[in-house]
Amino acid sequence: MKRLELEVLKREITGKKVRFLRRGGLIPCNIYGHGIESQPVQVDVRKLTQVLTKAGGTDLISIKTSDSASPSMVIIRGVQRNIMTGEPTHVDFYQVNMAEKLKAEVPLVFIGDAPALKLKNVSLLHAMTALQIEALPDDLPHSIEVDISSLALPEQSLHVKDLKVSDKITILADPDQMLIKVAEVRKVVEEVPAEVAAEGEEAVEGEKLEGEAAENAEKPEKAERPERPERSEKK
Repeated sequence: MKRLELEVLKREITGKKVRFLRRGGLIPCNIYGHGIESQPVQVDVRKLTQVLTKAGGTDLISIKTSDSASPSMVIIRGVQRNIMTGEPTHVDFYQVNMAEKLKAEVPLVFIGDAPALKLKNVSLLHAMTALQIEALPDDLPHSIEVDISSLALPEQSLHVKDLKVSDKITILADPDQMLIKVAEVRKVVEEVPAEVAAEGEEAVEGEKLEGEAAENAEKPEKAERPERPERSEKK
């Protein structure tokens, strides 16, 4: 893929006043990195949007500032967006050292057709959607492909160790960690035969009667008052 390029201007406006930049079609950004001071810049919203639609978190972007003779190589480290429109409101660019390895999260892209999906009552369970890797900036992939065409039977799965990546990339995840699995779909509710349902109703009714009997047995019976002896009349 052709390397992405972006022209930015040095930014003098900071703080809450940056809202005036946004009204004028400019987005405030920052360029920072190991061993360099943070540099506030601003960029045209249309040009920035075009780059953001193509770049992932590991794609190198060649940024040229107005006061720099040579471009800087950066990657996107953070994007803030308007929750109503989705437009970017602020972007953080990380300036990389091309000779130093970087740790980054790379999305997984599942390709191919799994023969197991032709079976009844099965589905694919995605256990991971991204991986942590380490590589030189120029070797960072946009994504990592996972070929699922070998999944033909229920309970089959693919793991991190099954991935085929360049030897310039180090995967930081556990090799035995599962990526995707063919799982059987189980019915949550099964049909109950009519005679079993009737027996269940009788059992519930029997428990109800037994419960009432036990409740009545626990209640103390009302004591009968003894009859008073008749007095004998004196003669």
